[in-house]
Amino acid sequence: MSASTILLLSGPNLNLLGEREPEIYGTTTLTDLVELASKAAAEHGYDLEHVQSNHEGDLVDAIHGARNRCAALVINPGAFGHYSYALADALATFEGVKVELHISNPEAREHWRHESVISPYMTATMAGFGAAGYRLAVEGAIAKVEAP
Repeated sequence: MSASTILLLSGPNLNLLGEREPEIYGTTTLTDLVELASKAAAEHGYDLEHVQSNHEGDLVDAIHGARNRCAALVINPGAFGHYSYALADALATFEGVKVELHISNPEAREHWRHESVISPYMTATMAGFGAAGYRLAVEGAIAKVEAP
């Protein structure tokens, strides 16, 4: 396993950040968020890879590809977090640190967003911090990787 790579995964509709529901998600684009996460990783000596897909299988494949290769995985699953058992099963196979990330606070939103089927397989969850959550999630993942 590479101790120097973090995989950042972005689920469906996150490619529309900056224009989609700015009152909830803000005006920061996904490109901006990936740059924030990359800078946070680099400050600690880590590389960051990013995969965004609106297709569940692409994210499952990315998780499989991270096994025995990446030290940590940060995922904003979008709506997949609420119903994708395929994503949950894939995450269960990744032995590194796993952080679930949400720009908004799902608990403060529609009832269907309150349950995450991937949470039981995650090391931690970062939610409700907006764009800053990307930096915080990466820094938290690194802290867990480097913990004795």
